[in-house]
Amino acid sequence: MSFKDHFSGHAARYRAARPRYPAALFDWLADQCAGRALCWDAACGNGQASVELAHRFERTVATDPSAQQVENAEPATGLEYRVEPAERSSLDDASADLATIAQGMHWLDLDAYYREVQRVLRRGGVFATWCYGLMHVTPGFDAEVAELYEPVLGPYWAPERALVESGYETLPFPFEPIVPPVFEMRHDWTLDEVLGYVETWSALQKYRRETGQDPLAARRPRFEAAWGDPQERRAVIWPLSLRAGRR
Repeated sequence: MSFKDHFSGHAARYRAARPRYPAALFDWLADQCAGRALCWDAACGNGQASVELAHRFERTVATDPSAQQVENAEPATGLEYRVEPAERSSLDDASADLATIAQGMHWLDLDAYYREVQRVLRRGGVFATWCYGLMHVTPGFDAEVAELYEPVLGPYWAPERALVESGYETLPFPFEPIVPPVFEMRHDWTLDEVLGYVETWSALQKYRRETGQDPLAARRPRFEAAWGDPQERRAVIWPLSLRAGRR
């Protein structure tokens, strides 16, 4: 299965504009593990999850097949980045206490990746994956975002995006389930910060390449009308869908 690279072309923007996962998520994940010697974060992208995990484990190895994403990733003590696919890592057998993948399961050869997780995790080790869909601000603003997301950009989303929309609930899960608490991402952002995040959508980038047009710029007046004062900070919330289990 070839590597589907939807983000290397805007890796720096991706790092700057993507929302951050809550610290409570990583505290909870670490608490589920019997040991904290090694964490493996696959499909790490810009490393936003990897850095948080590195604060809680003695060593964290973060892998991604995109050299450009890894070049733009954040450093941290105890964190090592490796350019390699999730399905074929260089980690030792039964070496990791925790294996994670954030917002990346839908791009993988799942059978091959699950075999690799089973190989790398210690017996009793924990596997966790999570994703998030559309943000929530106000009903009026959410409606504008939804219209851009589906009627306008719908044909430009990769088919795998449907797995994110299901919260990964339709994926096979060969682990003993652990019931997690509810987590969400929340930021108090200005309109420009929100639209900077929308800029990172892979479907938007594809639309621009293939049509030569910019639907985000064309719709900015509608976003401004729904938001109000562009400099006003509003709560922007993304519910997280988390699946966790034990080997």
